[in-house]
Amino acid sequence: MTVSEAQSDLFAPASIAPQFVEARQKGVSVPGYPGGALPQSMADGYAVQDIAIDLWPDELVGWKVGLVPPQHRERLGVDRLAGCIFSKNVWDAGAEPTPFRAIAGGFTAVEAEFIIRLSKDAPEGKTEWTAEEAAEYVGELILGVEIAGSPLKTINELGPPIVVSDFGNNDGQILGPVIENWREIGWEAMPAETFVNGVSVGKGGATSIPGSPLAALAFLLGHVASRGRPLKKGMLVTTGASTGIHDVAAGDESTISFGPLGEVRCRAVPA
Repeated sequence: MTVSEAQSDLFAPASIAPQFVEARQKGVSVPGYPGGALPQSMADGYAVQDIAIDLWPDELVGWKVGLVPPQHRERLGVDRLAGCIFSKNVWDAGAEPTPFRAIAGGFTAVEAEFIIRLSKDAPEGKTEWTAEEAAEYVGELILGVEIAGSPLKTINELGPPIVVSDFGNNDGQILGPVIENWREIGWEAMPAETFVNGVSVGKGGATSIPGSPLAALAFLLGHVASRGRPLKKGMLVTTGASTGIHDVAAGDESTISFGPLGEVRCRAVPA
C-alpha cells in the first residue's frame, strides 16, 4: 500500500467538515489539518466542502473562483477551483474602511476582485460552458475585495484539495462600485492595484485573469452544476485574485484601487 492509499483510507470528510465549521464559528485557529489525513484529489476536497456547506447556518449566496497553481495542474487535472460565499459574510463598501476578521493563528489575505452578479438562473444540467455563453448570465460587474481566510494557517501551502475543503479559503466579500458600461469599455480598461498600510503590494487588473472574468464564470457555471448546485439569479461570483493574494493581520488597512473606476478600503480586526 502506498502512502497516498493509506492516507485515503483514513480520510474522513464527515469528521473533517464539522471541525472546520466549528473553528470558523468560534473564530479560532486549528493547530493542523483536522483529522490528520489530507484530501488527495479535488473530489476529496469538494466532498468536505459540500458537507460543510450543508452544516453552515447561513444562506449560500455565491462562489469564489481561484486559480490552481501551475505545479499542481497536471496532477489534479484542473486549473481553477471554487469556494463558497454566505450572506452574512457579504458587505457593502462605504466611505470608511470595511472591517473584516483576522483569525489569530489562521490565514487572512485580501484579493482585488471583479465580481459578477447573475441576471438569471443557470440551467441545472449544463456542465460545459464557453465564455460567450456565460456572458449572457451577467447582470452586474462589481468591483470588490475577497477576504481569503481560514482557521488553518498553512492552507495554501498544503495545496488545492486542502484549499477547497475549507470553503475554498473564503471568509467574506466586500462589494464596491458597479461598472455600468463594462461591455463597452473592455477588460484592458479595468486596472487594479492593492495597497496594504499605504504600500503597493500588487498590480494587475481584469486582464490578469486568464481568459477574462467570463472564463472564470464559465468554469464555475459548469462546476457547480456538476455538483447539483447550479447558479441562481442574484448569486455573486468572484472571478479571481487580479493583483495576487496579499497576506494581512489584525490592524492592517488595505486599499484596492481600480483606477478611474473607483476604490474599496478595508481593515482587518481581531476575530
